[in-house]
Amino acid sequence: MQDRSSFINPFPRPRCLAAAAPAGKAKLTHPGKAILAGGIAGGIEICITFPTEYVKTQLQLDEKANPPKYRGVVDCVKQTVKGHGVKGLYRGLSSLLYGSIPKSAVRFGVFEILSNRAKDESGRLDSTRGLLCGLGAGVMEAVLVVCPMETVKVKFIHDQTSGNPKYRGFFHGVREIVRSQGLRGTYQGLTATVLKQGSNQAIRFFVMTSLRNWYKGDDPNKAINPLVTGLFGAIAGAASVFGNTPLDVIKTRMQGLEAHKYKSTLDCAVKILRHEGLAAFYKGTVPRLGRVCLDVAIVFIIYEEVVKALNMVWKTD
Repeated sequence: MQDRSSFINPFPRPRCLAAAAPAGKAKLTHPGKAILAGGIAGGIEICITFPTEYVKTQLQLDEKANPPKYRGVVDCVKQTVKGHGVKGLYRGLSSLLYGSIPKSAVRFGVFEILSNRAKDESGRLDSTRGLLCGLGAGVMEAVLVVCPMETVKVKFIHDQTSGNPKYRGFFHGVREIVRSQGLRGTYQGLTATVLKQGSNQAIRFFVMTSLRNWYKGDDPNKAINPLVTGLFGAIAGAASVFGNTPLDVIKTRMQGLEAHKYKSTLDCAVKILRHEGLAAFYKGTVPRLGRVCLDVAIVFIIYEEVVKALNMVWKTD
């Protein structure tokens, strides 16, 4: 007879991560491996894709009331390279790099902790639980890492548009922000960031879980080619872009140097709609789409491959 407790706890704890998975049962990923693999994947990915993040942020900060400084993605790249050289496209990389490693580590670590408890007896994670686990991972990474990291990054990039940039580097910038605004100065737009990251990871892990389950069918241990993983990741990334770009725009405005104009996340959304129209909520969609699809594809490929490598040298079964 089945234990009645399984009906009470929707996320029953697996008996032991170290237990060998029987035939036909998917193996669980040890949280420690997930944290390490996630951090490595996040660091490599951001070094590849940062220029698209830079352009996206510049376009989102470029308000119509100014009037706009850039006519589009290409014009933004041209003006940046002309004024600051190619390295200008990497302004703010240090702040994002320092944050991307722990961000990815927290994301995958929390997801594996939650999903290990949410999987059924065969080790399969259904799409709905994948969405909930992704939501939990996204909220946790937003609070612990993403909000302060993104605030510093946006201020760095926005600072470059001024005639006399005041931030000389990552640590100098953080010191100046904390000195002038206190620790809360690195937590501007927390609500918008939690909403953005939570929805981001909920959408991505929901899509990835759905596609993986479809691909594996009745064999939970079926291997997935890295190129297929990358394709699934790109699809998941695209879904998250179209699903939450408005939240990303609001978050960026709330973290910029002119964040004082907004009383709250809701006030920011109302003012953008009133003064710039509905289309303003999708500013930077094109560069963000390219960056996120590449980002998510790279991260999932590297993550899966690093986990495979760790399984060979770090025995937890």
